[in-house]
Formats: sequence, C-alpha cells, structure tokens
Amino acid sequence: MSLVISDDIVKASGLSERELLLEIVIMLFKQDKISLGKASELIGIHRMQFQKLLAERNICVHYDVAEFQEDLKTLQEMGWQ
Repeated sequence: MSLVISDDIVKASGLSERELLLEIVIMLFKQDKISLGKASELIGIHRMQFQKLLAERNICVHYDVAEFQEDLKTLQEMGWQ
C-alpha cells in the first residue's frame, strides 16, 4: 500500500518530502508502532545512524534482545569480533 500526501500538506509543513517522511517514521517509532530496524529501513539509513539521529533529539531507543542479537550478527558479518 502506498500513501499519497498532498503537495499542500508538504508545503504547509515547511519540510521537504524526505524530512516529512523522517518525521512520520520518528513519530511511529516513538509510539512503538514500528521497530528500530523497520524505522531505519523505511528511511533508508543504517540502524546506527538512526540511533544517532534519535539521540540528537533526546529520544530513547527501544532496544530489545532480538535487536541486540541482530546487531551482534551484523557486527560479526562485518568482521568485528
């Protein structure tokens, strides 16, 4: 499913399309509607970059065991021991 946001809403927000998408994704993350991994995927950035972005906004990261294990797996794949 795709969501179409009218140009009027984008203009009224004063944000670019990318900035508006970022704000929507952050709002969904803050409300526990999407995971950290899904949020970073939707924005198209690495999870660590998304975590940094959240930290800059003083937003707590909802970090569970499954996400920790996924991060460990990623680090191992990158050659970090």
